[in-house]
Amino acid sequence: MGNTILLVEDNADDEALTRRAFRQNKISNPIVVAPDGAAALDYLFCTGPYADRDPADVPQLVLLDLNLPKISGLEVLKRIRHDHRTAWLPVVVLTTSREEQDVIDGYRNGANSYVRKPVDFDEFVAAARQLGLYWLLLNESPARMGG
Repeated sequence: MGNTILLVEDNADDEALTRRAFRQNKISNPIVVAPDGAAALDYLFCTGPYADRDPADVPQLVLLDLNLPKISGLEVLKRIRHDHRTAWLPVVVLTTSREEQDVIDGYRNGANSYVRKPVDFDEFVAAARQLGLYWLLLNESPARMGG
C-alpha cells in the first residue's frame, strides 16, 4: 500500500484549503484529487484514465466529500466497501453537510470516520493535524500489516 491520500473533492477552494492545511501540518503524503465520484472510482479500480495505474498501489487514506457530481460520495463509499480490493481501505467522510441523516448514512455504509469541515481555517488546520496523526501515522490497516 502506498502512502497516497485520495482526496475526493469537487470544490477547488476546499481542495486548496485541504492542501494548505496539510502543508502547514507537514503532512507530505502525495495527494491525488478526484473531482467527482466517477473519477474516484476510476482511480481506485484502475479504470478509465487510470487503467494503467498499478492496482497494488492502494491509497493509504480516502478523504471523501458527500456532495459530488456524477456519482455521490455515499455511492462511492458503498462501492469501496463492496469490493474485496478496497473493503478495508480507511475512508474519512470530510464534508460541510450538517444533515444528521448524512452522518447516519456515512457510518451505515462503512465510513471509518465522519468529520465536518470547519469553516474557519485555523480549525481546519487543527482538524487536518488530527486526521494526519491518526490515519496516517497511528492507524494500522490490514494492508499495512501485510493482510
